[in-house]
Amino acid sequence: MLTIDNITVQYGHLAALRDVSLTVNTGEIVTVIGSNGAGKSTLLNAISGIVPLTGGSILLDERVISGMPAHKLVGLGLGYVPEGREIFGPMSVMDNLALGAYSDHNRGILESLGDIKWFTNSKDVKNNLDHVFSLFPRLKEREKQMAASLSGGEQQMLAVGRALMSNPKLLLLDEPSLGLAPQLVREIMQLLVRLRSDGLGILLVEQDAVASLRIADRAVVLERGHVTAEGTAKDIMKDERVRQAYLGKTVA
Repeated sequence: MLTIDNITVQYGHLAALRDVSLTVNTGEIVTVIGSNGAGKSTLLNAISGIVPLTGGSILLDERVISGMPAHKLVGLGLGYVPEGREIFGPMSVMDNLALGAYSDHNRGILESLGDIKWFTNSKDVKNNLDHVFSLFPRLKEREKQMAASLSGGEQQMLAVGRALMSNPKLLLLDEPSLGLAPQLVREIMQLLVRLRSDGLGILLVEQDAVASLRIADRAVVLERGHVTAEGTAKDIMKDERVRQAYLGKTVA
């Protein structure tokens, strides 16, 4: 589904990514682990069209997407949950979700109706909304509530739900466990396993390396913008150097 071939990203004279390659298949979770400043967020921003490539290429479903603007990629099946959630705090839960469904493909529906309420009643959007509410019943309970008033865990649910409103084929997540209690981290990880079983491809950047490796199929270790290790999640967890650097001494 996703093929990243030797991409390089530079900020001035600094190479944030150097010759990075990886793949994500349908119905697979690939996790990227590494320390702060390793280039993990830059990798997701490059895939989603937020930062330009200096070299290499990115393909989604065998179509070259490198160089395409971010808003075009949504219609091609790319969903992105950014670090820090980036929800629209002064807007309701429902309006946040409705905006997640907005793309070049269906913007004519909203523009012709002129009202988000009627937009969410369109068949495709409503099906996606029903799916999100089935995953996150708490969002249904709080659909009229302002997003800023939600708890941290609920805001993360909203960020994921908003990305799912475009019915993506591939979901990018940047630090979804950030600031969450352990029980909520487990809930988010269980959700990703459920989405994988539905056939979604998932690229997960996560500071909690242990939690991400426990649910991932494969893993990539990124250090100073370069891939230093990759393999099955089980093999990466057994790698002594990775264990010492990222997993601690007491990983079961």
